[in-house]
Amino acid sequence: MTRPPRPRAAPCGRDAAAWYNSLMDAMDATPQRRRRPTTAVEAGLPRRDVSVWLAGRIGLDAYAAMAERLAWEVSEPHGRPPTLVLYEPEPAVTIGRLGSRADVDLSADELRSRGLDVRFVGRGGGAVLHGPGQIGIGLFAALADLGLGPHAAGEAVDRFEDGFAGAIRGLRCGAARDSRVHGVFGRTGLLAAVGLAVRRGILWHGGFLNVQPALELQRRVRTVPFAAGVAVRTMGTVEADVQRRIRLQDARALLVEQVVDAFGFVRSDVQSGFPVPVPSPSPSAEPFSRVG
Repeated sequence: MTRPPRPRAAPCGRDAAAWYNSLMDAMDATPQRRRRPTTAVEAGLPRRDVSVWLAGRIGLDAYAAMAERLAWEVSEPHGRPPTLVLYEPEPAVTIGRLGSRADVDLSADELRSRGLDVRFVGRGGGAVLHGPGQIGIGLFAALADLGLGPHAAGEAVDRFEDGFAGAIRGLRCGAARDSRVHGVFGRTGLLAAVGLAVRRGILWHGGFLNVQPALELQRRVRTVPFAAGVAVRTMGTVEADVQRRIRLQDARALLVEQVVDAFGFVRSDVQSGFPVPVPSPSPSAEPFSRVG
């Protein structure tokens, strides 16, 4: 599949507004329509339908257990079909493989007073602050079931970003992408953080969309890795970008629609609840730990 090139970013020395505007200008000048594939093989069509689950709030330990089980079940021959889970992460800070504790500008005392655990996790991406108003989304599937080759992790990430960007635009909010970092940016910062992981041909984890969380704390967690060299490293929110109320259910519906479309699934089976039994959240005895 031929994809349009990503827009080039402005130098990181320019201010954030000019940098964002340069991304949007570059995207306006770049054709965004994909070339229509001529064969099913070229299209990379999924071999199976997707099972969509609209879940509720889940703690870090429960999510880690669920993710491990789903990754195992989709890896089995004739096992679970590709599974897309939308959920609300409990308040915490997770740090992916590209992040570090230095990206979290909150002292141990502040974290403790706010009831925020810090976890190093096995997903991609950097540090992300979780809480109310944020939607977590995870896709668990064998790359082969997605119609992708064993080394097509980059294509999977691109499709996931396409889904995020389409959902954000569906909320009538600007969405820009930078070639140096995964995710979708708005005027207030990174709106959608992508943290997919691939293990032995199995795609798991996903990303996070900031719809309406409090912006103040988001400014104190640098999600974009320093090495990316972009002007904005913290997350913003869709509501802050558009300056109007956004309903979470509208954002969820658009995420499902756009991610399903980005991966080319013909049919989707949408259900409420969790795809597997999840343990009840339990308080962490350690302020810092590693999961995933």
